[in-house]
Amino acid sequence: MSLEFLSNPAVIWFFIGLVLLLLEMALPGLIVMFFGVGAWVTALITAIFHPGINTQIIIFVITSVILLLLLRKYLKHNFFDKNKDMQDDLDEEFIGKFAMAETDIEKDAEGKVTFNGTLWTAIAESEIKKGEKVKIIGRDNITLKIKSLKNLEE
Repeated sequence: MSLEFLSNPAVIWFFIGLVLLLLEMALPGLIVMFFGVGAWVTALITAIFHPGINTQIIIFVITSVILLLLLRKYLKHNFFDKNKDMQDDLDEEFIGKFAMAETDIEKDAEGKVTFNGTLWTAIAESEIKKGEKVKIIGRDNITLKIKSLKNLEE
């Protein structure tokens, strides 16, 4: 089997694009992908029109940059910012709800509260006694930020 096809510029551009697209998986940021697609556009144009190497490089740079500028923000917003929506949904599930202190909690120290039948780590802005009902005012990953109901009245 002959490997002469590997000397074809269109094939080289195709493999460059493939490597760049695979590299996007290792280096997330949604930038390298556009250069991979630019390489594939260059491969297609090179296969059809057979331009010189300088023209190929210009096509690669221009298509990559144009794709990056036109599509990155759109793709990032529509496909990669879903975690933000999920975060907002989780916050709605917790914030404003009530829990019960299972341990004494010192100011700015961690303790335990029960919320919806589950024991959670919580941090309080003021001292809270075991058995006291508290309100969830925020969340930091899996730690609930709570406030004593006594302090809400103040």
